[in-house]
Amino acid sequence: MPVQISLMTANIVNYEKMKKIIFKTPEALASAFAQQLVNISRGRKIIHVALSGGNTPKLLFKILANTYKYHDWSRVHFYWGDERCVGPDDSESNYAMAKKLFFDPVNISNDCIFRVVGENDPKQEAQRYGDMLFNLLPIVNDLPCFDLIYLGMGEDGHTASIFPHEMELITLQKICAVATHPVSGQKRVTLTGPILNNAKSIAFLITGKAKYPRIKAILKDQLNFERYPAAHIQPTHGQLIWYLDEAAYEGN
Repeated sequence: MPVQISLMTANIVNYEKMKKIIFKTPEALASAFAQQLVNISRGRKIIHVALSGGNTPKLLFKILANTYKYHDWSRVHFYWGDERCVGPDDSESNYAMAKKLFFDPVNISNDCIFRVVGENDPKQEAQRYGDMLFNLLPIVNDLPCFDLIYLGMGEDGHTASIFPHEMELITLQKICAVATHPVSGQKRVTLTGPILNNAKSIAFLITGKAKYPRIKAILKDQLNFERYPAAHIQPTHGQLIWYLDEAAYEGN
């Protein structure tokens, strides 16, 4: 269930299969999504959540650690939508950021954390992580099904580690794959399109004026939007919510 937000801080526009929530600031956006994550973790069953990296998740982790330090996180199992092929202490590691800003301050048990082992051989790790997800997550449509995946979007329209030059990962019939950054050549392990789109709920967390051209193309003009991986995130049976600040949505 989407979090209820005051219209003084957010403007909600409903569509048939998608919802956009526009916030005045990145802080308001991160606070609202933090509350949403807390809400869905209050049930009795285990929920499976895939995390992301980037500046907005960094803000989210800080809010979770400060505001919800004493929340019971024992029923949330944390995974990753993508990870750079680096060690767990590397400054570029998505896991390292989550550990420093969220897991350690809140004392989340290692039993609830399922990281991509970025220091492993990329191809072997993509296979291992995919096999693990198949064994641990509920199976829906013959695929692992996350309760919630939250994603960012790069200025080039990429999401997870599916970049515009590797659009085949949108339809690749594997759970995980090895991706290559288009500039640095760095290898990454990423969930593929079919797994992303099989989630019960997907949330994009997008902030900043630099994202406006892609948001405009995907959500407003729908002009040549097919070239951007983020435009292909369309849940097969779940809910899609775009959390956007005004800078990303209006270009102000």
